[in-house]
Amino acid sequence: MGYKVVVVGATGNVGREMLTILAEREFPIDEIAAVASPRSTGTDIEFGETGKILKCKNIEHFDFTGWDIALFAAGSGPTAEYAPKAAAAGCIVIDNSSLYRMDPDVPLIVPEVNPDAIDGYTKKNIIANPNCSTAQMVVALKPLHDAAKIKRVVVSTYQSVSGAGKAGMDELFEQSRNIFVGDPAEPKKFTKQIAFNVIPHIDVFLDDGLTKEEWKMVAETKKILDPKVKVTATCVRVPVFVGHSESINIEFENEISAQEAQDILREAPGIMLVDKREDGGYITPIECVGDFATFISRVREDSTIENGLNLWCVSDNLRKGAALNAVQIAELLGRRHLKKG
Repeated sequence: MGYKVVVVGATGNVGREMLTILAEREFPIDEIAAVASPRSTGTDIEFGETGKILKCKNIEHFDFTGWDIALFAAGSGPTAEYAPKAAAAGCIVIDNSSLYRMDPDVPLIVPEVNPDAIDGYTKKNIIANPNCSTAQMVVALKPLHDAAKIKRVVVSTYQSVSGAGKAGMDELFEQSRNIFVGDPAEPKKFTKQIAFNVIPHIDVFLDDGLTKEEWKMVAETKKILDPKVKVTATCVRVPVFVGHSESINIEFENEISAQEAQDILREAPGIMLVDKREDGGYITPIECVGDFATFISRVREDSTIENGLNLWCVSDNLRKGAALNAVQIAELLGRRHLKKG
């Protein structure tokens, strides 16, 4: 016996990826519905490679009663309106927006890191999916934290334009084409030209000088991993279509060598260690696209601090950073609580 599953925001990048991953992982489904805004009503959407075509339904008229799980990839605005309605109807919401992440009554889950926290979903019938850049980082940090206890993390991100949705991807493509033919490359989605450039600005600026994306990485890591861990982040948008990269510097309470860290990461869930100290012996974002894993490379000791390591972390942000993590939460929910399939 399977579940009745709704994907909300099914016509967007993440919503389509959720449908693909549900099919790829053969999630036990009795019935699947694709739901989006009124302008997408009737749109045909493929359910992975199953051959099944879903007709997109209007969120304004959709009744969540009798459905088991709703994967939301609709942004904070629609989520604020419809997630509580779904939850009240008895449908468990797994939300990809930032709306509920810091709500103390909503668990913020990365299954490889804090699976036990999912038990708190009953307070609101809602589970939050973390920020894309946070998700891959905590997968890398968790096994190392268990081994040597992390004190402080300094992370610089190299985030792809797909993190800004289809409009971000379109802008990179159009600007690149325009530059080659000598046309203007005016920014629309981003604050400055993204083609052949990098922009040290993701989301809005806060009063203390952080961007909201940087604040999310700090706050969410503390909630998911350990509130005692100190985190500082610089988040940068780069001209890559899909795949987020991170340069992570870690300071530990206890001694840990690069070799020990490599051995730990090699066996850790959700991680693929590709770390050869030679030309090409590392993973770049273009190589991670379409993969489930979080890739770790360039593990090395930081001689400037006691018990320090540096590493390079790459993952498909539409997968582990969003859709895959949401489906993994649904799988965890099924194993621990719903007991179907």
